[in-house]
Amino acid sequence: MAPDHIADTRRWLERAVIGLNLCPFAKAVVAKGQVRYVLSEAETSEALLGALGEELLRLRDTPAAEIDTTLIVHPSVLADFLDYNDFLDEADALVADLGLEGVLQVASFHPHYRFAGTEADDIGNCTNRSPWPTLHLLREDSVERAVAAFPDPDAIVSRNLDTLTQLGHDGWEALWRDPH
Repeated sequence: MAPDHIADTRRWLERAVIGLNLCPFAKAVVAKGQVRYVLSEAETSEALLGALGEELLRLRDTPAAEIDTTLIVHPSVLADFLDYNDFLDEADALVADLGLEGVLQVASFHPHYRFAGTEADDIGNCTNRSPWPTLHLLREDSVERAVAAFPDPDAIVSRNLDTLTQLGHDGWEALWRDPH
C-alpha cells in the first residue's frame, strides 16, 4: 500500500505538533481550517523551487482567513537532510527575489532533521522532524501576532526539549504506531 503523505503529515501535526504542544500557535489555524496541504510531485530541487514559488505567491494573494499557512510535502526530492538543508538557502533567496522578505518565511521540517552541534539521535531534533520532507510557509504578521500574544515565547524551546526528553525515543516512536 502506497503511503498517504498528506494523511501522515496531518497525523504528525495532530499528534506531535499540536498533541505535544510543540507549537502553541498551530492548534488555532488547524481548528479554523486555515492550513493548506500541498503534495508536491517534484523529483528535482529545481521543480520543487518552482512549486515553492507558486505556493508563496498563492499564500501572498490569498486572505489569511482562507489560508494562513501552507505545508508543502515533497517526498520525492531532498530525502537527504544535508541536501535539504542546502536547499533552504535557495528557498530563502526565492523569498527575497519575489519581494516577500518580511511578508512570508519558510520554516523547515524533515524526517532526519538535525540542529547544528547535535548528535543525530538527540531527542531535541524531533521538534523539527516530520514524516516527510516539508516546507512550511508562514505569514510574518501571523507569527508576530501569535508570539506577541504568548506569555513567554522564549520558553517554548526549553519546554519542548523538556517534553521530548520526558517522552524519549520510545515515546516519540509510539506516536506513529497506530496509523489511525
